Amino acid sequence: MRRKEHWLFALTLLACGAASANGPASGEWNFRVLLDDSLIGEHRFTLTANGEERRLASEAAFAVKLLGVTVYRYRHSATEQWRGDCLRRLASRTDDDGTPEQVEASTTGGSALAVTTAKGTQSLDGCVMSFAYWNPAIRKQERLLNSQSGKLEAVQVSRAGSGTVEVRGQPVAATRWRIATPAQPIDIWYSAEGEWIGLDSTVSGGRKLSYRLK
Repeated sequence: MRRKEHWLFALTLLACGAASANGPASGEWNFRVLLDDSLIGEHRFTLTANGEERRLASEAAFAVKLLGVTVYRYRHSATEQWRGDCLRRLASRTDDDGTPEQVEASTTGGSALAVTTAKGTQSLDGCVMSFAYWNPAIRKQERLLNSQSGKLEAVQVSRAGSGTVEVRGQPVAATRWRIATPAQPIDIWYSAEGEWIGLDSTVSGGRKLSYRLK
């Protein structure tokens, strides 16, 4: 299977803590990951608060099989430190079917975020956000940091209608927001209370990748 960025984004609610202008203070999202409606793995996000700062930990593990044989494996782990809506620190490790990737990011003496990958270090000015689906402030962004590749990507975020999403086996009314990226659009689903409850995207071969809360 050909590699395709954005299998995760995650880019990360019904059990979340109280929400604020900067999104929830704490919470846990445990998603089933589906490829064309077949279960291929899980992606768990855990958000904790410490004063004005928040820490997000995420772990993803996928395996795609064909006729009982595993043809693709994906592993990703990341930790993020946030102050308000601004990313202050990031450490991620990815094994994309045998291809490793690593990203380290931290704020320097000023407010700039220094992002280091195998290709070198870049300095990003201003308040930088990753693909933090759990934070409604993502809807106002024009650029987002990919925690797997370390690339700062131009995005366009817009409301894209409404519908229902299955949450723990039950249909839940939801609003869909579309994040247009250089690779493909990502559809994020939020409940009426603003909680992140699902994700849909397209990956290699035109196949549908979905996140649904367990």
